[in-house]
Amino acid sequence: MSRACTWLLKICLLAEVANTLNPFAAQQTLPDPCYEEGGAARRCVPEFINAAFGKEVQVSSTCGRPPARFCGIQERDERPATRLCQVCDASEPRKAHPASYLTDLNSAHNLTCWQSENFNHSPHNVTLTLSLGKKFEITYVSLQFCSPRPESLAVYKSMDYGKTWTPYQFYSSQCRKMFNRPNKAVITKQNEQEALCTDGHTDLYPLSGGLIAFSTLDGRPSGKDFDNSPVLQDWVTVTDIRIVFSRPHFPRDLAAKEEESLTGTYYYAVGEFQVGGRCKCNGHASRCVRDKDGKLVCDCKHNTEGPDCDRCKPFHYDRPWQRASTREANECLACNCNLHARRCRFNMELFKLSGRRSGGVCLNCRHNTAGRHCHYCKEGFYRDLSKPITHRRACRACDCHPVGAAGKTCNQTTGQCPCKDGVTGITCNRCAKGYQQSRSPVAPCIKIPTVHPTSIVSSTEEPADCDSYCKPTKGNLKINMKKYCKKDYAVQVNVLDMETIGDWAKFSVNVVSVYKSRGEQARRGDRFLWIHMKDLACKCPKIQMSKRYLVMGSLEGTAERPGLLADKSSLVIQWRDVWSRRLRKFQRKEKKGKCEKA
Repeated sequence: MSRACTWLLKICLLAEVANTLNPFAAQQTLPDPCYEEGGAARRCVPEFINAAFGKEVQVSSTCGRPPARFCGIQERDERPATRLCQVCDASEPRKAHPASYLTDLNSAHNLTCWQSENFNHSPHNVTLTLSLGKKFEITYVSLQFCSPRPESLAVYKSMDYGKTWTPYQFYSSQCRKMFNRPNKAVITKQNEQEALCTDGHTDLYPLSGGLIAFSTLDGRPSGKDFDNSPVLQDWVTVTDIRIVFSRPHFPRDLAAKEEESLTGTYYYAVGEFQVGGRCKCNGHASRCVRDKDGKLVCDCKHNTEGPDCDRCKPFHYDRPWQRASTREANECLACNCNLHARRCRFNMELFKLSGRRSGGVCLNCRHNTAGRHCHYCKEGFYRDLSKPITHRRACRACDCHPVGAAGKTCNQTTGQCPCKDGVTGITCNRCAKGYQQSRSPVAPCIKIPTVHPTSIVSSTEEPADCDSYCKPTKGNLKINMKKYCKKDYAVQVNVLDMETIGDWAKFSVNVVSVYKSRGEQARRGDRFLWIHMKDLACKCPKIQMSKRYLVMGSLEGTAERPGLLADKSSLVIQWRDVWSRRLRKFQRKEKKGKCEKA
């Protein structure tokens, strides 16, 4: 069989093995391979390729500078070795053997070969270093030789773009001597990431033009359960591959004299350097593309991002990032912030407590919301149940009265503010029944003293109820000129506060307007209005805090109590603005002496 036929057969066999061992099986073509027809996420992977094709290989040695004549050896099918001479000249394209030939397009009829410089019997390390430009998950590394296969070589991998290197595989007929490794060690689950050494390549024919292929998963126990083996997922991940040729193959059947004549003609020559695998996207992309800087990156789906789709996109942290598998796409899920936050973080403890369903914690909740999901109103606000929680105005301000409320925080469901004693209203803005306003910010509402009408009697009278007690003043409360003339004063007052002194209620009032006054007591400004408790208890007169009244009464008894005095015979009625004009008219008539005739 010719060398070309043997080479093609082995490449085909290698591809078949790669497909058998490849954990990233091909998938049905869909408009978007990362999603089912119904829109559900599914695992997706980029196509399987020769990741080395067309890429630059850094080599430590290349022939042709200066031009040199090579007389190598060639063995075929166990026949005696023969000499094959050629000239390598880097200045002539037809005689040059540059590193670009390692990864160019080759065929059986056009095999181009890279070739190293020649050297003698002493060990001579020659390295080939290939950078893939991105993380790949590879299935095999193969080298098609134009020279005899090396007697000893090593394959190394890097996962950090050449910063550090890890042994991948060793080949040698003297494993212990060359690499301090046993020959053909057994692979177990405990050493699945260990580089092994084998001598099987030295027994294959032809030695010249032969193939060395390393399968990353062949014989690895967890290869059949690759999706659940982080160890093997890490094992097949590479960014760079380095091949180190340590020792050439020295034919055993050449006469000593002839072998001696070949001194200085040993070299390495490789026709094709292949790395079979897929762009590493962790099951979240179906292709790799060039970004704006020309770097190879995954075209990420499933709300993932990063060169390898190895993290969740911002705001998609409701569960931890995971690699996709054949059973579960493990797409990243958006945090549930009810449209009130733009950022969130992941909390593993909450994720576990939720039964591994949700671990997102919203950050900087807006629209007066709070909570890990921005699902309730923050302090000082309550839920407006007429709007959904996702509405920008779902939370309304408590608006608790600064004096009447005991705090600024209201019930988040009803909006009821905590009121001080004697204060009522949803915002604590008014006095409760049986209480009246005071001027104290500590106790803005005080209880109205109660006096039982049956106790309001003189020493010579029988007990009487309020109706009989107040009867002289019951009836029409309209003002007229006759009533105006009979009173000593007529003023408009604003009631501010009240305190109890013995049997009297002392009201602090502000005299707003004076329409009649026969003494100094009825001047404008802050004054006191005295009402006996028995009159107040029977509501003759009736008076409330923070309201304006027209008060018309007598000045008798004011010497003992400075200010104004009102009793059941006084006129105390809630103020109406229309009365101002009428009272000014009464003033003018009084000046003209009309009161003397009334």
